[in-house]
Amino acid sequence: MYIVVFVTVPSDNDAEEIANELIDSKLAACVNIISNIKSFFTWNGKKEVITESLLVVKTEKEYFKRLQDKVKQLHSYDTPEIISMQISEGNQGYLDWISKTLSGSNP
Repeated sequence: MYIVVFVTVPSDNDAEEIANELIDSKLAACVNIISNIKSFFTWNGKKEVITESLLVVKTEKEYFKRLQDKVKQLHSYDTPEIISMQISEGNQGYLDWISKTLSGSNP
């Protein structure tokens, strides 16, 4: 099963560090970084509004636990956002590429 994992981080530098680690560790086939998103949330009873970067990670469900552990190891937040969504449909060629990349059979 293919999944997309969303991870917010405080900066593009943090995003790039995590993206590189996920790709190098073969835990993700592709990571997109979306800069300057504005996040609104309540933390410790107080409304917060901050600017973050968002990682959009394409991988397979079997890699999620290790991916989550790697992100937690590298992340500066106490409780980082690491959520996944199942990909129910997609370009089969792209989905095949994800599998080949994660298995190491894609150059």
